[in-house]
Amino acid sequence: MTTRRHDMPFGTRITPGGVQFRLWAPGCERVGLCIADVPHEPVLSMTACGDGWFELVVPDVGVGTRYRFEVNDGLHVPDPVSRFNPDDVHSVSEVIDPAAFDWQDATWRGRPWEEAVVYELHVGTFSPEGTFTGVIERLDYLVELGVTAIELMPVADFPGARNWGYDGALLFAPDSRYGRPEDLKALVQAAHARGLMMLLDVVYNHFGPEGNYLHVYAGKFFTERHHTLWGAAINFDGADSRPVREFFIHNALYWLTEYHFDGLRLDAVHAIIDDSAPHILTELAARVHAALGPERRVHLILENDANEAHHLGAGRYTAQWNDDIHHALHVLATGETDGYYADYADAPAHHLGRCLAEGFAYQGEISAYRDHSARGEPSAQLPPQAFVSFLQNHDQVGNRAFGERIGQLAPAVAVRAAAAVYLLAPAVPMLFMGEEFAATTPFQFFCDFGGDLRAAVTEGRRREFRKFARFADTATQAAIPDPNEPATFAASKLDWDSLGEPERADWLAYYRKLLRLRREIVVPRLYGMAGHTGAFETFAAAGLQVSWHLGDGSTLRLLANLSGKPVAAAAPPGEMLFALEAAGQGVLEPWSVLWTLEESP
Repeated sequence: MTTRRHDMPFGTRITPGGVQFRLWAPGCERVGLCIADVPHEPVLSMTACGDGWFELVVPDVGVGTRYRFEVNDGLHVPDPVSRFNPDDVHSVSEVIDPAAFDWQDATWRGRPWEEAVVYELHVGTFSPEGTFTGVIERLDYLVELGVTAIELMPVADFPGARNWGYDGALLFAPDSRYGRPEDLKALVQAAHARGLMMLLDVVYNHFGPEGNYLHVYAGKFFTERHHTLWGAAINFDGADSRPVREFFIHNALYWLTEYHFDGLRLDAVHAIIDDSAPHILTELAARVHAALGPERRVHLILENDANEAHHLGAGRYTAQWNDDIHHALHVLATGETDGYYADYADAPAHHLGRCLAEGFAYQGEISAYRDHSARGEPSAQLPPQAFVSFLQNHDQVGNRAFGERIGQLAPAVAVRAAAAVYLLAPAVPMLFMGEEFAATTPFQFFCDFGGDLRAAVTEGRRREFRKFARFADTATQAAIPDPNEPATFAASKLDWDSLGEPERADWLAYYRKLLRLRREIVVPRLYGMAGHTGAFETFAAAGLQVSWHLGDGSTLRLLANLSGKPVAAAAPPGEMLFALEAAGQGVLEPWSVLWTLEESP
């Protein structure tokens, strides 16, 4: 029997003498432990151990015991390191024995990052059941599609029945709506059995606005010296920040060890403010790599609007989501130039080419959208696989007023061309669930808050879009789906029955073809690629040529016309791998994409 347990300095630990309960509550003089399974829920006094720590070993309880803490002389709160909260974030926590799950994937060591084809999904809307088990039932489909890694949007316990996951309150507890801890472990194990990596999205820049009680008894978790979009920042660099840093470092180690995830995607790290050294991102990566060792392939991925290339590389972070490439592709396919798309409207093909050849489009240039400030760092020195490319993701779909996918915004031929570009390029591609069959269901913003927060979120969502001309009138604003309504969540569920439609089946066949070409021809040549291996040129309004020297010495070339008008262009040298639309007589037809491969001499 293979078991996995990550020991932590807080939370619960099953010992020969009973269950040890430990809480950091520097704002309290006394802390009580309430055993919910005992009549009248007696309050047991915990021992103060100094520096804000309280501890108690209870001999007569065990696995399955439900408990909570009493702080501030009467307030009952869940364990912030709860491994499971069966009745949502405001209720009791449950003692879980991590050693009880019998792992069958002892030989699994992960996969090289060069092989990654990532599929981002939201557990609650991916399947009709909206559970971890529902995802298991589609794993064979994903393998056949050509996916090699699944990225789950955050699963940490959130308030209410539905949420994107970025409002997590209990960061160590899988949300009970999706299943129990053993159900998530079963999903990871089933994925590994099929050769699939499992990645988890985690949020270390803020806690959700409901259900987190740390501010009540551990106010030192937060600091007013720094502020983010969510208010007071998490205290990573002030007095008494060590327990805070350990909380998040252990969270990363917990998911990678106890659940055997193959990697983590850290959400919006540009909102993590740390003026100390080493930076929390640096320390977290170092601790992860030191703890897990070279025998496991573990991949840490960033979302970082600041385009800070210095976080990427060996011993640090494997890759970063590349918003730049999405924005350039989106402008080319849709013609939209609102909001942050304005930064790409002047020369979208140039921005796309720079992304494909060098990583970021913005490598220190001035961003007009960001108050004319410089954005980014040089990135051409990094290999292409240090960047994750995508045409859609949860943000780019769900942060639209009506959650439209790109298939509702751009001509089909433009979407096919964009897909052919990013799926065959050397950077790691990521699909958003349903993209592969051009799902017509939206992915809207949804949540399930209580009290005054419910109305505030609904109004805030509509106010957010007032700056756009098409939402200027109140009637159009009122048509924006209410995030708290169950119907908004229901509308966002994938319609798997639609795969029986010829158009959906045709899209799926197209994506399978592209991913088969990637797997059979491109991926074997990626190993060993270094930086400064790409070059690009643009021509006409939206013509693009890109070339890469691959790891085996061969040269991969892209020629594309990402516009609705034909342009003059000569076919690139090398053996033709893929051609979309017609090209001949020196003319490249609208939305044409050609890929060629020239073997090394």
